Amino acid sequence: MTDDLVLRQDSAGVATLTLNRPQQRNALSRAMIAALRAELARLASDASVKALVLTGAGPGFCSGHDLKEIQANPDPAFYAALFEECAALMLALQALPQPVIARVHGIATAAGCQLVATCDLAIASTRATFATPGVHIGLFCSTPMVALSRTVPRKRALEMLMLGETIDAATAAAYGLVNAVVEPDDLDAAVAGFTARLTAKSPLTLRIGKEAFYRQDEMTTADAYAYTAAVMARNLATHDAAEGIDAFLAKRAPIWCGD
Repeated sequence: MTDDLVLRQDSAGVATLTLNRPQQRNALSRAMIAALRAELARLASDASVKALVLTGAGPGFCSGHDLKEIQANPDPAFYAALFEECAALMLALQALPQPVIARVHGIATAAGCQLVATCDLAIASTRATFATPGVHIGLFCSTPMVALSRTVPRKRALEMLMLGETIDAATAAAYGLVNAVVEPDDLDAAVAGFTARLTAKSPLTLRIGKEAFYRQDEMTTADAYAYTAAVMARNLATHDAAEGIDAFLAKRAPIWCGD
């Protein structure tokens, strides 16, 4: 565990971080953002963890920023620090060596929707809902827009941002915001299925691939090919790549060592 705001549980190479402000639908206070960032820093150097699941306590996944905290601190310096810290959190999730899965069982709005879009993968319950509703209160969801616009098509992102309307899990899947939608009773099994498949892969290979994916995503096509060609060459020089090729040709299961 970190503290009361974020709970951590480890099992079979998978760490689960649970946002723990259920009465506030896990609104992202500055203290919760700090707790999450601290735990991600620990996870980044923890070789025993092969995958991370991010979820929320109580009925909601995450309702976004804590509006009561914002209202109580009408100070431009506070606002600037809050959004800088939130951006650092999103970047830390993206930079984390391990794959991150959002387990979304309830509402994911504003910065909560941003969290879902930032995670590498996302699995939602049929009860989950998603929105970037800031426009309703005169506050455009500009920072959630960064992750959302890099995850769903432009017209869908602008529809969510400009209308601020709630979409259900099936619509979120159709937009590409989540990978799968399952019944509430099947959510944990679906997440476990994803994590089992991830932890069976070489953690080194996943780390190389995740870093390369996000780096090339911001490049021109020509630059992306040049960069990823160099990544592939380095990847081929690793022990796990040689082991994987040998195992494939010998029709046996690979034994990963992480080198």
